Amino acid sequence: MKSKLFIILIASTFLMTSCATIFTGTKDTIRFDSTPQGAKVYIDGLEVCKTPCTTQVKRSLSDKLAEIKLDEYETRVLRLDREFNAVSIINLGFLIGWGIDAATGSLMKYNKKGYDIELEKENRTSMLENPSKIEINTDTKIIYVYIAQK
Repeated sequence: MKSKLFIILIASTFLMTSCATIFTGTKDTIRFDSTPQGAKVYIDGLEVCKTPCTTQVKRSLSDKLAEIKLDEYETRVLRLDREFNAVSIINLGFLIGWGIDAATGSLMKYNKKGYDIELEKENRTSMLENPSKIEINTDTKIIYVYIAQK
């Protein structure tokens, strides 16, 4: 009787789980580096590290973007490369397993494990350099800026 209960318990455990989630997890480790170093890396709008760094990124069925920001440099936005996680095929016709893998994002995995980003200096030029006169009208809430022609 105990062996039947043990077998049923083991079988139900496997039927209520999914293969990709169990075997490969729900996160991937990704390395970020930039030239120059010290740039902040944001994923899903949250700062995760400063370059050079390695961080864990949760898998997802939708695209994930990484923003690399450094003062006085152009912000770079990268779409993290991903691919189908072949381990999930072990689910075969078990729809609950496919559903769990989809819900945890384990149907996909990040195939690129490192990004080397070349940052470019910001090229900001102001059209309002050296105004010769500024008038502020508080009644009409209008600001007049006068620029002398060279």
